[in-house]
Amino acid sequence: MIKRNAIFQSSPPLVWGFGLAILLALALASQARAASDEASARGLPTLAPMLEEISGAVVEIVTLREVPARRAFSFFDSDELPEDVQRFLEDNLPGFDFPGNRRPPAMQGRGSGVIVDAEAGLVLTNHHVVRRADSITVRLTDGRSIEADLLGSDSRTDLALLRIELDELVAIDFADIDTVRVGDYVVALGNPFGIGLTATTGIVSALGRSGLNRNNYEDFIQTDAAINVGNSGGALVDLEGNLVGINTAIMSRSGGGSNGIGFAVPADMAQTVMEHLERDGEVRRGLLGVSIADVTPEVAATLDLETDSGAVVMAISPDSGAEAAGIEVSDVIVELDGEAIASSRELRNAVGLMRKGDEVQVALLRDGRRLELEAIIGGAAAADDSRASQYTSFRGALLRDASDASGIAVIDVTEGSAAWSAGMRADDLIISVNRSAVESLREFNELVEEDTDELAAITVLRDDREMLLLLR
Repeated sequence: MIKRNAIFQSSPPLVWGFGLAILLALALASQARAASDEASARGLPTLAPMLEEISGAVVEIVTLREVPARRAFSFFDSDELPEDVQRFLEDNLPGFDFPGNRRPPAMQGRGSGVIVDAEAGLVLTNHHVVRRADSITVRLTDGRSIEADLLGSDSRTDLALLRIELDELVAIDFADIDTVRVGDYVVALGNPFGIGLTATTGIVSALGRSGLNRNNYEDFIQTDAAINVGNSGGALVDLEGNLVGINTAIMSRSGGGSNGIGFAVPADMAQTVMEHLERDGEVRRGLLGVSIADVTPEVAATLDLETDSGAVVMAISPDSGAEAAGIEVSDVIVELDGEAIASSRELRNAVGLMRKGDEVQVALLRDGRRLELEAIIGGAAAADDSRASQYTSFRGALLRDASDASGIAVIDVTEGSAAWSAGMRADDLIISVNRSAVESLREFNELVEEDTDELAAITVLRDDREMLLLLR
């Protein structure tokens, strides 16, 4: 944790006309921990010393990805032309540019990152910032630039871990997330719109936000500090300069501009995912082996439960840790390793970041009695792979691997969804995504994700005719 001895001071009001301004300064002063001597002498709060200390830890990330160009006329490729024809063209058209000799076009992306370990050169950013990148460059505020190694990436939490090899790096320490409260002042740091390091201020608007993507592990910190395009992967810090979260998403109706609703992955989740990625290159999620639901008033009344929080067990997987521990259907899990479980999402997040073989203490309610059981976490890879090989949902379309052809079968399309509006219909066969051929759901999922800001070009076969659909 970054420690400072200087504290904001506030001088008595000079005139009554400035009374409200002085009261506001006093309120800010009680939260801030750093101020310049000049500002302190004048009674003005400032975040400048804190930002000067940590800003070097927030970096710009530039990615490049080659985009395969679809060839309109394959006979123009120089390596396919007969030698005499190629020689004729070279002799008579010396300036002719053979398409086959051109380098594929590259797509550039920009985002932000946070150095969290100066000695090891570890940089946290968002998965969506670096996904499918052929090269990743990290640019520091001191002007240095270096290509980074991708240690691992996790789409389910939208986090990625990079490594750079440079000396004299600055890192930001993780905050104690248990001390963060709604109303705390925070500062968002990043590289919005590629204009350079930018700091914006706000408060913690809410904790434990979820629902942006039901398939992901979400426990977002919501803030009204301005977060814009390019801020993804940047830092959300408290007034002591400690990392509260990694900025990851916004709600916007203005093409990516801030509307005062931004979201950050909390520091504790980011730190846990970072450990997985550094050790294994991926997050190997744990599995308790239960299907669960929230304890809603209707569920509580139907099952005659004496609690209004927790995760009610709806089904138990055979040969799972839950079955071996003695967990039963209709049990309500209320604690995991001594930590309260208020909802099914909290249980899912907690178990999903554990490792196979971990032992956990499960506290549950059964027939009005509290029981404590010990369970061993299993591996989730097999279950995830099995589900992924069967069905997936994409912007309102239900998809699965085609059984009698190469591609992805469209099983159903919700009327009014993005897929429906683009023209996708049941019984279509998806054969390519963004001009890349796809033969399985696994390949499809690697090429597209639930990102409403990114256009997806989907080629489908319908009645033996190709159709290009553009989905946003």
